[in-house]
Amino acid sequence: MLKVKNGDLDKLGLLYERHKKRLFGFFYNLGNNPSVSEDLVQNVFMRILKYRKSYIGEGSFTAWMFRMARNVNYDYHKKASKENISTGVSPEEVKADTEDHINDEIEKKGNNILLKQALAKLPEEKRELLILSKYRELKFSEIAKIIGCTENAAKVRVHRALKDLKTIFTQLEIA
Repeated sequence: MLKVKNGDLDKLGLLYERHKKRLFGFFYNLGNNPSVSEDLVQNVFMRILKYRKSYIGEGSFTAWMFRMARNVNYDYHKKASKENISTGVSPEEVKADTEDHINDEIEKKGNNILLKQALAKLPEEKRELLILSKYRELKFSEIAKIIGCTENAAKVRVHRALKDLKTIFTQLEIA
């Protein structure tokens, strides 16, 4: 990233190839459909290019990039709510493919669907924390930089989000 900051824009392509899947997964797990997720990944790299001079090189590039990704996601949903755009697939529309699978596979898929539904019911802040920590496997120190708090506060927030997810998951399981 430091080379991009100093004008070697060809290196941006390397950064894109290295991080596009992680960003896509981040946006997709936040409830965006695949085409919106792809667009948001592109928007992140457009912002990286635009704001490359603001990168100082302290800390992790990934944390800086995901902070930008959070802002891109926030801006998109803010604009979408103003324009009344449908942004994703509701949890009720998620269907399990249960043909020709053994019972364990069916149960596993059922739990995955319940987990997706439970994630969708969490407030966006908590869902975002869980995606960063569990799906993207970022360290608490990186999450703290992304959301602008201390490392201990990030740990507490992730723990609380997990507790809320467990409660929602259990309620869905019973229903």
